Amino acid sequence: MTASVYLLPNELVEKARSVIDANRSAGRRIALAESCTGGLVGAALTEIPGSSDVFDASFVTYANGAKTALLGVHDGLIETFGAVSPAVAWAMALGALERSGADIAVSITGVAGPGGGTDKKPVGTVIFGRALRGDDPDQADTEQKRFPDRGRAAIRLQAALWALELLLPETARPPSP
Repeated sequence: MTASVYLLPNELVEKARSVIDANRSAGRRIALAESCTGGLVGAALTEIPGSSDVFDASFVTYANGAKTALLGVHDGLIETFGAVSPAVAWAMALGALERSGADIAVSITGVAGPGGGTDKKPVGTVIFGRALRGDDPDQADTEQKRFPDRGRAAIRLQAALWALELLLPETARPPSP
């Protein structure tokens, strides 16, 4: 038997494997709306053989225009609150859910650096949205994290790992640190 060789860090692939397995057991399909991670979460999920049983869609909406065109995020939200905001993360998650056959959608928008940070939103600020099919759209969750600025790659990795955590069914999720 040969060892598996992955394109991505083993930690990320193993977390993706747990997401695929847990959602397969729960009978759920998943979708993503990624900005600062640029498709990293979707890439991790597709490292897992059989991920198509669970993984429905990924929208990589790095540019604001893509958030509007592909996910239906109202440009007024972006203009008023900025792309890195709970309002936009919420709209991204709902847009991904509405435009897919998924039961759960997670969105990621943030400042990975090295530039682009502000006093209010420093490098390492990442906001996540989470929406579940059948729930009241006003009940979509958002959560802001500030990851240590150890470089762009480290921020993107931490954001991807947290997004995968949010895709786990509640019964499979450890308590938030």
